[in-house]
Amino acid sequence: MRFGVDEAGKGPVLGSMFAAAVRGPAHELPNGIDDSKRLTPERRETLDRAIREADGVTVGVAEIPVSRIDGAEDMNTLTVAAQAEALSQVVQAGDGGVIDAGDTSTERFAERVRKRLSVKTELRAEHHADESYLLVGAASIVAKVARDAHVAALAEQYGDVGSGYPSDPNTRTFLADYVAEHGALPPCARTSWSTCDDVLAAAQQSSLGEF
Repeated sequence: MRFGVDEAGKGPVLGSMFAAAVRGPAHELPNGIDDSKRLTPERRETLDRAIREADGVTVGVAEIPVSRIDGAEDMNTLTVAAQAEALSQVVQAGDGGVIDAGDTSTERFAERVRKRLSVKTELRAEHHADESYLLVGAASIVAKVARDAHVAALAEQYGDVGSGYPSDPNTRTFLADYVAEHGALPPCARTSWSTCDDVLAAAQQSSLGEF
């Protein structure tokens, strides 16, 4: 196995989605690699630096911005695109590896990613691969650190935006307050998400109630 691929930020209502590919010998990766969701932000950042500095290891990162997410493609297609774009940065002909499946059908997802690559590879997709393979776990960490840095940059620009997930009260408060002040959603919002529809509807209802 020469590479692992995973993504972060598929479900949030704010900001970009990121995918990462990590290629190299798994035994050169630092100790403590795990599914990024099981690690603290500080630990992820430490591991991200160590992964990038590991002997013979190369890293590719792809960003899918809000403008693309709100386009015509569905999220499964965008997840395929993100993983393929990240993998294209590091993969070599004849490589084999595992990617984290972003579809109910692992075979279909693997085939869709494979078709987007310019070199022939032996890849397979598995659900929860970041829990089973060091290289995929490493990719999940790199992708999550990229996503976290992106959210931090949004917070610097807008103030407290929360995690960006629809279930986060801070994120919903940010969206509601922004719409109340500006009369529109912020540029960092995925306007195609139902959460945004809810926020706009609530703002309109509130406005009507003032008359």
